[in-house]
Amino acid sequence: MLIVLKRELYEGSWADMLCDLQARLEGRPYIFKLAHRIVDDIQRIEKLRSFEKQADVDLSDYIHLESSEQDTK
Repeated sequence: MLIVLKRELYEGSWADMLCDLQARLEGRPYIFKLAHRIVDDIQRIEKLRSFEKQADVDLSDYIHLESSEQDTK
């Protein structure tokens, strides 16, 4: 899911996604469960980002979403 969000909402940028999550995490008031999930997602993003760098790949290149055009056929 994080890879899809990176591609679809943050134009393929882990940095933009991390900045957004950090901003949400630091906002007041916030729900503890949501804050815990954001911390977990930030850790997952760091792992995915590291893997992409080491493997010299963009994992979002391997995500294929059905377009709305295909849904209407």
